[in-house]
Amino acid sequence: MGVEMVLFERAPAKINLSLDVLGKREDGFHEVEMIMTSVDLADRVELYDINDDKIEVSTDNQYVPNDEGNLAYKAALAFKNTYRLHRGIRINIQKNIPVSAGLGGGSSDAAAVLRGLNRMWSVGVSQAELVEFSSELGSDVPFCITGNTALGTGHGEKIRTLPSPPPCYIVLAKPDIGISTRHIFPRVNMDTIPHPDTEAVIQSLEEKDFDKLCQHSGNALEDVTFPLYPEVKQIRDKMLETGASGALMSGSGPTVAGLTRHFSKAKRIYNGLRGFCNEVYIVQLLDRR
Repeated sequence: MGVEMVLFERAPAKINLSLDVLGKREDGFHEVEMIMTSVDLADRVELYDINDDKIEVSTDNQYVPNDEGNLAYKAALAFKNTYRLHRGIRINIQKNIPVSAGLGGGSSDAAAVLRGLNRMWSVGVSQAELVEFSSELGSDVPFCITGNTALGTGHGEKIRTLPSPPPCYIVLAKPDIGISTRHIFPRVNMDTIPHPDTEAVIQSLEEKDFDKLCQHSGNALEDVTFPLYPEVKQIRDKMLETGASGALMSGSGPTVAGLTRHFSKAKRIYNGLRGFCNEVYIVQLLDRR
């Protein structure tokens, strides 16, 4: 049985520039307003066409499931079922994005599988249709289909493209814990949660105003995560102390993103955090439109 390698997709991490929670919905999801952008830390997703009508997943990370528990597997299954495709696929994921980190790694892998299968099997589904289809898989998947910079509303499935952020370096630091979104959202108290100014963040992107972006970027879920995991707040504070112009938690954590204009500052923040946690990265924005 000949296995033929067919294609590679890059699955970039996302960070939040803003995340607000507006309320709880009838369906149990929370209504959110999230501004997201892609960075150049990425997983590599390899898709192989196989002869049997089945889905196989392998990864190089022991914390990522190799079965139907994997979001990339679910994406492939949903794609095959929706478009009635009786074909087989082997998915190999090389993980570079930390797991359960608030960086959308699993969602980005799933999005890469959808984009890849659409190309590989010449299904011809439009990006808009893929976005709509992918919202069933998870709140971050629709954004990961489009990439660049966008506002996600609803439970994340409604995507509106925004202008690219002003050029900057981003330091990502993840403490040695994993946090599940499902663990954080139920603890949101709508009476006390702080609300970042999403409109001001959008304006800062339109005006390419870095200082305004740093001043207004914020994440309402810090209110829930910080008391549960004080080390996440320590990282944020440490970033600001060592020269970040702005710093906020990504997603429901625990990764914190520190923003700075200059590489020398990014290096200083990076060095300041190295003794503090193992996973620290200096990344750049992918959106350079």
